[in-house]
Amino acid sequence: MPPLKDRKASRGRLADGSANPIDVHVGNRVRIRRTLLGLSQTELGDALGLTFQQVQKYERGANRIGASRLYDLTRILGVQIGFFFDELSESAQAASPSEVAKGNVTAITDDTDADPMLTRETMELVRAYYRISDPNIRQQVSTLALALGGRE
Repeated sequence: MPPLKDRKASRGRLADGSANPIDVHVGNRVRIRRTLLGLSQTELGDALGLTFQQVQKYERGANRIGASRLYDLTRILGVQIGFFFDELSESAQAASPSEVAKGNVTAITDDTDADPMLTRETMELVRAYYRISDPNIRQQVSTLALALGGRE
């Protein structure tokens, strides 16, 4: 059996053992869509036939999502397959498992945590906004938020 370091590299993990940035990105996209739909990890897990712990691991990128599971996710979450790869950073693209295995990528810094659009607070706010059924009230809320936050 190959040394642990080689086994990790063959699975696309970085030399330091951290998850591949592509897996982390795909997991983040699963979390975003799940949250926007108002699904809990348990509900998504039930729909996939998995535990909520497995969903957590997918969302963190700790466990890779296979093609057939990704297909199931497209159906459950109501998105096209490309959704999971939208907005994939160039640094993450450069960290494909083949590049990691060649030793071309040893570590990467991921700034997705710094993106306010990916926070739970933002996603809950968007979900609440779209639950407002009256379009006039929704427009007033939008105008209020823009006024309070300052237009860019």
